[in-house]
Amino acid sequence: MRALVYEGPGLPVLRDKPRPEIREATDAIVRVTHTTICGTDLHILKGDVPSCKPGTTLGHEGVGVIESAGAAVRGFRPGDAVLISCITSCGRCEYCRSGMYSHCADGGWILGNKIDGTQADYVRIPHADTSLHHIPAGSGEEALVMLSDILPTGFECGVLNGKVRPGGVVCIVGAGPIGLAALMTAQFFSPAEIIMVDLDEHRLAVSREFGATHTVRAVGKAAALAVLELTGGRGVDTAIEAVGIPASFELCEDIVAPGGTIANVGVHGCKVDLHLERLWSHNITITTRLVDTVSTPQLLKAVQGRRLDPGRLISHRYTLDEIVQAYATFVNAAETQALKMIITPG
Repeated sequence: MRALVYEGPGLPVLRDKPRPEIREATDAIVRVTHTTICGTDLHILKGDVPSCKPGTTLGHEGVGVIESAGAAVRGFRPGDAVLISCITSCGRCEYCRSGMYSHCADGGWILGNKIDGTQADYVRIPHADTSLHHIPAGSGEEALVMLSDILPTGFECGVLNGKVRPGGVVCIVGAGPIGLAALMTAQFFSPAEIIMVDLDEHRLAVSREFGATHTVRAVGKAAALAVLELTGGRGVDTAIEAVGIPASFELCEDIVAPGGTIANVGVHGCKVDLHLERLWSHNITITTRLVDTVSTPQLLKAVQGRRLDPGRLISHRYTLDEIVQAYATFVNAAETQALKMIITPG
């Protein structure tokens, strides 16, 4: 089968690999019908994720059809259309029983990281009963790819951890796919204002289409001053960091109001300065989280009820044979206006 393989920093290679097989009775083999590329895949290619070893098939998002299932799988059978969760959960360990599936003792974020992932014709899903979701009949499968990772990530790590509330003021630093996912789901809680900060004018324009009340095209102190001006000097109740670089986190420190929350979503590959000399007395909360995907069933219902349209995030479509080109498009998003792209094996 074809698979996009991480061969080392900066080296994604499409090559043939053996089709995966059932290893444990709880496994399922899924024929991938649509997948996508995540910013985390780019972090892997930069060398920021040492747990991903050369030879690993990338990708942790997608939808597909059950090809075969192990003897212990009860909730799925061959032919079922499924949404693949980016997080694998056994459902039995201490972490899973507390709802923290990202730290599952026999799972967590392993797809496209510690085991072969979804950017391939087929993928093996461990603990299938608790790591897959049935796709409701008549649903748009391309759009549901966004529920594998970015929508639950933006919602759980940004909106819920950020304590977004009715009438509050939110600033999302980074208007890429994760930032836009946080923007879309923050509106469930009716904040008074949602400010988006980015350097890319196209992404800021998309943010306004998606419901942002204000946009700021600036960096560093200029961005902080602009946000503070918009809030009358007070700052924001929730600052969501959706980039994963020191400058974006420090911006969140500069704009958070007393009593506010900084919700980190971005994947950080180097240290960030924490300015406690300024913030120690401000009653702020700083949260970190790896998505648990506990909200996926809720988000599926929101899509079914037409309260959420994840298909709006799709900007490009490629075949699996074109996936290296798709990566180049995604990396150069400022020039290509890329958001999320759908990869279809064909």
